[in-house]
Amino acid sequence: MMSNPYSFAVQHRTQPYSETRYWRLEPAGSSAAERQYSAADHQSLEEAAAILAGGGTVAFPTETVYGLGADARNTAAVEAVFAAKGRPSDNPLIVHIARREQLDGLVSDIHPAAAALMDAFWPGPLSLVLPVRPGVLSPRVTAGLDTVAVRMPDHPAALALLERSGCPWQRRAPTGSGRPSPTAAAHVMEDLAGLHRRGLG
Repeated sequence: MMSNPYSFAVQHRTQPYSETRYWRLEPAGSSAAERQYSAADHQSLEEAAAILAGGGTVAFPTETVYGLGADARNTAAVEAVFAAKGRPSDNPLIVHIARREQLDGLVSDIHPAAAALMDAFWPGPLSLVLPVRPGVLSPRVTAGLDTVAVRMPDHPAALALLERSGCPWQRRAPTGSGRPSPTAAAHVMEDLAGLHRRGLG
């Protein structure tokens, strides 16, 4: 479980790699319907969204663990995630969306069984493998396959950031391949600092 659900993003720029920033949201309201973001929260979300849209990478929380996100259409941004994680390049990545409507531009077909699973479990920790539209995503995201794994996270900060960035994200945990996935922003800071020390950040 997340130790603090609103310590929401650590940014690991594509250029320069050594620059890392941290944002913390302080929303009012105990439920999603009541949640209100302050002007400072909105500014943080807009700043992080602009970094994503501009080809940078941002570590963000989901309802399970933190992930390192980048624009799934931008091969250079996706390459930065592979470099940070030391992940084999033939491993497909998961694409995150904020709304079901975004699937129209990403996939070519949705089987009725998949639609029923979306109705039952989205937003939430369920990834569905669907036929990808040719040429829409970076080929590094799909590892050359004709399918893509898609998920809609059940976390207010992740959804708000996805909406503002205007792009689908690919996401993996911001740790080296084989290491435990981080569950707190402090863990992400430590992991990214380790990447810097090893010359990967």
